[in-house]
Amino acid sequence: MASNKFIVALWGHEEVYLHAVEEIRAKGIKIYDSLTPFPVHGLEDALGYEESRLHRAGFLFGLMGATLAFTFMSWAMVSNYPINFAGKPNWSVPAYIPITFEIMVLFSAWGMTLTYLVRNRLWPGRVPRIYDTRTTDDRFALVFDAEKLSDNELNTIKGACQSAGALEIKDRVFAEDQAL
Repeated sequence: MASNKFIVALWGHEEVYLHAVEEIRAKGIKIYDSLTPFPVHGLEDALGYEESRLHRAGFLFGLMGATLAFTFMSWAMVSNYPINFAGKPNWSVPAYIPITFEIMVLFSAWGMTLTYLVRNRLWPGRVPRIYDTRTTDDRFALVFDAEKLSDNELNTIKGACQSAGALEIKDRVFAEDQAL
């Protein structure tokens, strides 16, 4: 079951926000989400994110596409429908390379796109939770999951955000039937 109660802290400047993330993580507080109006250089390191594995998925999809293309062309040109092109051999690997490359790129691109969408739950028709509308304009937000925290832990999070320079700290509660 997804959480429905959150604490949202807002900052107005990216440098203050970046230092706040580092301070809050240093205190051992778990950050649920980070929302920014534009990419912030160094934020993924401050949040402690690991390197994405999306490039591995791209490699595997590309390998699958190249194998499929090469196998299909070999089968079609050698055993299914061999044609004599001016005495050239039916199984000519250099002739297959351009199509194999294009199919590899196609499979890799589509595979990475679909993997990204599924992994981040961005399927069509999904309505995301909006923690604060100003995060798409000029505010930087940190979101903390407050579903199972005690009052003491909630006060600790709010105090840490306040000491890190948050402009605004508010509670955000979603109804059970609201979209994820």
